[in-house]
Amino acid sequence: MGVMEQNRGSRLLLGQNNNALTWLIIINAIIFVTLSFIRIVYLFSHDTKEQAALLFNNQIVDWFTLPANFKSFTSRPWTIISFMFSHTEVLSLVATLLWLWGFGFILQSLTGNDKLIPIYLYGGFVGGITFMLITNLLPSVKAHLNEQPALMTGSASIMAVAIATTTVSPTYRIFPMLNGGIPLWVLTLVFVAIDYATIGTTSIGIAGAHFFAGLMGFIYIRQLRRGYDWGAWMLNTWDWLDDLCNPRKKHMKESVKQQHFYRASRKPYEKKPHFTQQHLDEILDKINQKGYHFLTDEEKEFLKKASEQDL
Repeated sequence: MGVMEQNRGSRLLLGQNNNALTWLIIINAIIFVTLSFIRIVYLFSHDTKEQAALLFNNQIVDWFTLPANFKSFTSRPWTIISFMFSHTEVLSLVATLLWLWGFGFILQSLTGNDKLIPIYLYGGFVGGITFMLITNLLPSVKAHLNEQPALMTGSASIMAVAIATTTVSPTYRIFPMLNGGIPLWVLTLVFVAIDYATIGTTSIGIAGAHFFAGLMGFIYIRQLRRGYDWGAWMLNTWDWLDDLCNPRKKHMKESVKQQHFYRASRKPYEKKPHFTQQHLDEILDKINQKGYHFLTDEEKEFLKKASEQDL
């Protein structure tokens, strides 16, 4: 992997438009702040902290977390999505966002902006379904169903993102200043070890949820390499809703000439690249939106030569 391929992630700033990583961080943070504010109101509205905490969990938190009991789930089915964005503890939120930023940043630099959110949602959804199946069908767990903790936080989704990112490029180097860098698979191994050390004594249902969420991330990338993008319908739906809200704003499509150029088996012409910062920025923006693999041979060659000349 060339130097420019590894350094192109510097263009993926958190504040830029269409940055899926930014939106995921914002949604997690907003829900945490909202729950924290409601908790403070409960603390000031009741005589004891214990009473306030009990009522807060029963009346508020239960409507965000995924219950172990399937009967409870049928009364609040939206929790299959809300649980993966909900946190009530600061340390839990910080850990989730740090791992999300680390793996999500690399994933976007390798595949573009439109893969992170589908993988996050698919991972959380598969994790949630697995959690309920284990807790309700496994006899040893079902016998203590009322004692099983509810599923909360985006840890299952982060597991899917981590495994998906590693599947894309397991040898991707992080911290290159440390003797050439550390392979991404090492960071993933550390993450998995910490994750299972944390949940190991909590619930077999949660452990199973994380395992199958990670498997979902692996399968997603494998299918993507075969030409099947399971997240395309999400992007198309979002574009459709965006067009409804903004009828004057239509999504730009590639011209016929441009489509034929990128699908051609050979380049129609050959030219020497002009090493300008503007041309480099345009290529990096294309990587940001679509991923490195959508570059033409000419653009890849330009990045290689620009890296050698330290443009």
